Amino acid sequence: MTKRTPRFIRTHDVSSHDERLAAIEGLMAKPPQGLPKHFYDRLGSHLFDAITELPEYYPTRTEAALFAAHGAQMARAIGGGSTFIDLGAGNCAKAARLLPLLDPARYIAVDISADYLQDALRDLQRQHPALDIVGVGMDFSRSPALPAGLLGGDASRPVFFYPGSSIGNFKPTQAEKFLAGIRAQAQGGGLLIGVDLVKPVNVLEAAYDDALGVTAAFNLNLLRNLNRIIGADFEPRQWRHVALFNTVESRIEMHLEAREAMTVQWPGGERRFDAGERIHTENSYKYSVASFGELLGRAGFRGHRVWTAPNEWFAVFWSEA
Repeated sequence: MTKRTPRFIRTHDVSSHDERLAAIEGLMAKPPQGLPKHFYDRLGSHLFDAITELPEYYPTRTEAALFAAHGAQMARAIGGGSTFIDLGAGNCAKAARLLPLLDPARYIAVDISADYLQDALRDLQRQHPALDIVGVGMDFSRSPALPAGLLGGDASRPVFFYPGSSIGNFKPTQAEKFLAGIRAQAQGGGLLIGVDLVKPVNVLEAAYDDALGVTAAFNLNLLRNLNRIIGADFEPRQWRHVALFNTVESRIEMHLEAREAMTVQWPGGERRFDAGERIHTENSYKYSVASFGELLGRAGFRGHRVWTAPNEWFAVFWSEA
């Protein structure tokens, strides 16, 4: 058996000039905005892993139960020998459970947290020494287009994997554009995607505001990351985590609320915050099975298969490109 080592391509630089400008632009907006990708430095990635273990955070375990119960059916629908592209791979744990069923020819793991991803891929390669593994450190929230040539040559049928309902971080119009960008690269393959569904408000809000405060730490870590990216002087203790469900927009919103009036400074700029003013850090849109199927159709996908949790809290879609 040929023993491989993971290849790695890095296209994203968190310290780049463009990244700094985008972060400052968000802070200067009215109302001020954080960028969800700035949650995911190495610490933020570990905090999110901890969130997935919380009793309040149902998406991970509900989705995992769907994969456990229906993974063989999904594998038959998808077919073997694909190039399996894992968007937002993180610690690669979700894909790792599916790899034995899907038996792909190549696994491509994509994540903005490049250092964290490299650690995960080394562990995964030890579990699958003969598998062709490629890591890509990139900001796919801007575009899901993979580096040129990665899907060319002898690459097999592309199957994109986007679990965890991360598609909910995009506004519906943005989600449609993002999904269309995936479809354009997935000819002959398709998309396996997890989608969080609308459910009681108390369940939704508890999932994003847990009793231990892990989600609060995850949200506040965005400020620590901004300090590094733009040289700001945010003090996380001056802010508090807020999570609420916006019924009109059908989305969870996460905010950071100033506990007191303050001025935050960075080289070349500053922003005054009043007590009670909020930085809007993340959205997580919730869909029905019908509405998400329509969204996939508008993005150009066809032939949907859907597996839904018994409590109808979560769904996994397989759609052909």
